Amino acid sequence: MQAARIQDFGSHADVATQSIALPPPGAGEAVVRIEAAGVNPLDVKMIAGYMQQVFPAALPYTPGTDFSGVVTSLGADAHGVKVGDRVVGRRAPGSGGAFAEYTLAQADTLVVVPDAMSYEQAAALPTAFGTAWQALFDAGKLRAGQRVLVHGGAGGVGSFAIQLAKRCGAWVAGTASAGNLGLLRELGADEAIDYRADDFTRLSSVDLVLDTVGGETLARSWQVLAAGGTLATLVDFAIAPQAGRNGSFVFFSDAAPALREAMAMFAGGRLQIVIDSLYPLDRAAAALHKVASRHARGKVVVRTVR
Repeated sequence: MQAARIQDFGSHADVATQSIALPPPGAGEAVVRIEAAGVNPLDVKMIAGYMQQVFPAALPYTPGTDFSGVVTSLGADAHGVKVGDRVVGRRAPGSGGAFAEYTLAQADTLVVVPDAMSYEQAAALPTAFGTAWQALFDAGKLRAGQRVLVHGGAGGVGSFAIQLAKRCGAWVAGTASAGNLGLLRELGADEAIDYRADDFTRLSSVDLVLDTVGGETLARSWQVLAAGGTLATLVDFAIAPQAGRNGSFVFFSDAAPALREAMAMFAGGRLQIVIDSLYPLDRAAAALHKVASRHARGKVVVRTVR
């Protein structure tokens, strides 16, 4: 099979396709023919070697965690899916393997994809939707009637966070570039803020801030939090409480529970999945570059072309 791989940690520009063998499925495993793979900022960090202390990976390494495709065979004692099922799942970052034509996955972690959902839409979900869910409801304990600010609201995580927060009954503001403010309103934001031209710190009494940006944006976000509010960040491992306000790093792990919720929302017409762009497997390096540029609108997806 073909896979996009790196031989050494470094630049995502060095990702190149090569032919590799896929091991047979072990007990409890499924073989999935990958149709699409979602690209995440974590993939860029893994390739650079920045995550070795957290997610140690062996070289050569096939990047990618989020995938969708079709189950082609099952190992012994594999349960939850059957051959021919359209599925979505998430590989562990240290193992990688989604930027390839096939992968192995624990069968009971796979979620069946409805016929109305495309492979590209499904592959956009695991990390982005799961992270948004965890940030809002696990870290932020979000409840109806609260006020939420989502930084990077047009990105993969941000676009899902706005929808989830509105569905919960929260008042939601989001920051984005001027060209994406209309998208934020379409997703349900009550207020769309141009992060270049409008100072978000004019907001007050915000119960939860979701930070996908870091740096100065994260530092200034403390100013808008209500007493007892939470600043949940995807960027700063070392965030700590300040002046009676909570700080929480969102360390995403298990995709399956959130994916089941995503499927229910999609089936009910309550979930918009924003796709920025599609790249073939042999252009995985370009897809990674688009994500690294931090200018993606929604999700960047690698599409396996045979």
